[in-house]
Amino acid sequence: MRAYLAELFATFVLIFIGAGSVVVNQHTGGAVGLMGIAVAHGLAIVFGINVIGHISGAHINPAVTVAMLVTKRISASRALGYIISQLLGALVAGILLSALLPETASTAVHLGATQLASGIGYGTGFVLEVLLTFLLVMAIFGTVVDPRGNKSTASFVIGLTITMGIFIGGPLTGAALNPARFFGPAFASGMWANCGVYWFGPIVGAVLAALFYDKLLLQKS
Repeated sequence: MRAYLAELFATFVLIFIGAGSVVVNQHTGGAVGLMGIAVAHGLAIVFGINVIGHISGAHINPAVTVAMLVTKRISASRALGYIISQLLGALVAGILLSALLPETASTAVHLGATQLASGIGYGTGFVLEVLLTFLLVMAIFGTVVDPRGNKSTASFVIGLTITMGIFIGGPLTGAALNPARFFGPAFASGMWANCGVYWFGPIVGAVLAALFYDKLLLQKS
């Protein structure tokens, strides 16, 4: 139960701060900017890993949990509990964002729900989410899962990978890299367009990265 509560809390923080920064950027006429939004997401991840990493492993992302499941680092029952907790945390964040932030700005950006930009098709968006999540999970495996990885810098590497992904993906897909990041704001705002991009793109990218690292790069004992 401690691990489930930890995942709920950290996912709540990620969505509240991350999606909230998108709404605040709209409210302030772009004062936060892409850099601010990217850094807000990255710092939320750094916070989450350092606060709950020793309790649950700080997945903070259903796609990461699926990656750990397919490489047999977590049981199916525990993975299900993690995913439910993550989605609940995202849901609470979306509801609080709707209640607390300015309605006009929130409505304009659908509470920060990730969306495909004009001119970005479903296929392109899907591939971008796959590629960016692939990089994220590679960072997780390289720093946390691999015994040779530098654990002391793991939270910053993972947080900066999120920031890096938003720099390129933010203007195109919103750079969810995480089904929960889409789910919370989408549920609270009713913005479900192109949901398959954000449910399945990150999961496919996470699984591919996990298998690639586990089978080809990880040194077996």
